Amino acid sequence: MKELLIIGVGAALVNNVVLSQFLGLCPFLGVSKKLKSAFGMGMAVVFVLTISSLITSLIYNYILKPFDLVYLNTIVFILVIAALVQFVELIIKKYSPSLYEALGVYLPLITTNCAVLGVALINVTKEYDILQSVVNGLFTAIGFTIAIVILAGIRERIEYNDVPESFKGMPIVLVTAGLMSIAFLGFSGIL
Repeated sequence: MKELLIIGVGAALVNNVVLSQFLGLCPFLGVSKKLKSAFGMGMAVVFVLTISSLITSLIYNYILKPFDLVYLNTIVFILVIAALVQFVELIIKKYSPSLYEALGVYLPLITTNCAVLGVALINVTKEYDILQSVVNGLFTAIGFTIAIVILAGIRERIEYNDVPESFKGMPIVLVTAGLMSIAFLGFSGIL
């Protein structure tokens, strides 16, 4: 249990996928304009990352590794992630059309989100078992959600501030993300 807690805290805060490893920056910067769309993207990533961690771990441990097909792991993982993202896209389109519109092109980009593939490959590299892989995937996604929601909240407040002309738009967002990254370095002393 202690090991799972260490994996979870490490994945969410200490080694935050966006602010520490710089994976998944496209949806992080693109969808963080409004709090609602940021939270929706976070929940979609939670679902995709958790389920893909489970499925890719099962496939790796029970098919690829025993049959000596480990060299196919990246291709297989991408196919699993793509199928899951299509499933999530259909569900969101049916049950929340406004969120589907708000997420726009960034929802299908979860398929090519290097954070999702990165977690699957990290699970294999660190030789996590199935439960450890799921915990790592879930808490990595929670860390992504925390980061994107914080950035969205800050961006909504920045709209009402007097920002110098040269910093308006993406420059102030990048400065904010950099400051968030520095703040998250403070969590490194936890483990």
